Amino acid sequence: MAAVLHSAPRISSNEGVKDALSAALGEMLVAAEEAYGEIILTVKRDRIEDALRLLRDEHDYQQLMEIAGVDYPNRAERFEVVYMLLSLTKNHRVMVKLTSDEATPVPTVTTLWPVAGWLEREVFDMYGVLFAGNPDLRRILTDYGFQGHPQRKDFPLTGYVELRYSEEDKRVVYEPVRLAQDLRTFDFMSPWEGADYVLPGDEKAEAPVATKPETKGPPQADVPKVTEKPGVSGAGEPSDSAAKAKVAPSAAAADTASPDSGQPVPKATGKKAPGAPKPTEARPARKPRAKKATKPTAAPEGS
Repeated sequence: MAAVLHSAPRISSNEGVKDALSAALGEMLVAAEEAYGEIILTVKRDRIEDALRLLRDEHDYQQLMEIAGVDYPNRAERFEVVYMLLSLTKNHRVMVKLTSDEATPVPTVTTLWPVAGWLEREVFDMYGVLFAGNPDLRRILTDYGFQGHPQRKDFPLTGYVELRYSEEDKRVVYEPVRLAQDLRTFDFMSPWEGADYVLPGDEKAEAPVATKPETKGPPQADVPKVTEKPGVSGAGEPSDSAAKAKVAPSAAAADTASPDSGQPVPKATGKKAPGAPKPTEARPARKPRAKKATKPTAAPEGS
């Protein structure tokens, strides 16, 4: 298999890139840093088009890979717009970002990369960032008439409206969400410690009053249940009656047992002791079977 040769290096290095790009951007640059193996350049909002043109034409970052948005609600300019650039000849990437708010538009970069039109529409749809000069700044992921921007941190989890199909109108209709909650105020309490206040609904429950258990006399240890009488076998009345039947002792038992031996001496009864079973009648010997005559084999020809 022939080796594929390419002008781009197999492994790109960040060494010297931050200083070179910072010097090239000059007064357009707000901050530059290297973090997590990435070169991050923050530029002024109104100079974003000039900065990206400089990186594309003079430093070979030819391709715009992505435009992303980030929301920081506690900041004055809560949104960050991040541009990811790729150099095909250097096999290197840089991130260029700026800050903005809800009312201040960001200059479009569709003049540099036409694909930025779709990417800017996505940031506008998800975050509400306006891009001045975009020829078709419409929602791209949400439905027509959608209220709000879903990727903002203060956007309710359930939205503002819900849609359903109306059999009466024979079309999809929008209705306000009917949920009683603040949507953004969550109390992440510990499941082991519980809350420091009474949760809604718990005030209706009455805690049971603890009472002292009633005892009747001193506690007794569990006594295992045993058979009260030796004649009770536990298998029912028929077995118990059979066990009580007296049988006359054999002569051998009467001779061997003695009062001094500690063994109980069986008492004699009027019943006879069971004797040995009668022998089985002998059967006459069976006649041997007659052997079958074997047919003589034919002599081979020519013998």
